[in-house]
Amino acid sequence: QVQLVESGGGLVQAGGSLRLSCADSGRTISNYAMGWFRQAPGKEREFVATINWSGGSTFYADSVKGRFTISRDNAKNTVFLQMNSLKPEDTAVYYCAARRSGLYAAIVPAYEYWGQGTQVTVSL
Repeated sequence: QVQLVESGGGLVQAGGSLRLSCADSGRTISNYAMGWFRQAPGKEREFVATINWSGGSTFYADSVKGRFTISRDNAKNTVFLQMNSLKPEDTAVYYCAARRSGLYAAIVPAYEYWGQGTQVTVSL
């Protein structure tokens, strides 16, 4: 059973940085593709970034490209999202997701497992 737990969210000023982590407390996710999504109040959950099983391929939403970096440490069953140059519009609950296929994907239905989310708030 895959059990994803996100951490690292918080309150930061615009222009600041945060690093989110997603760890699996159930089983290894080293063969899974992973993704980060976010959901702001009143909006649908949207894609942020994804990484394939090895970490060799990544893909980003246009809104975060150049500012966010997804990476993984398979030895520690952990995925990271480094967020720089944060903007108020990045405010949302950020969710980590795992996909049994090792190939990355940018849509919600492609992922079988989800964490509970971590709040990121960016103030002016």
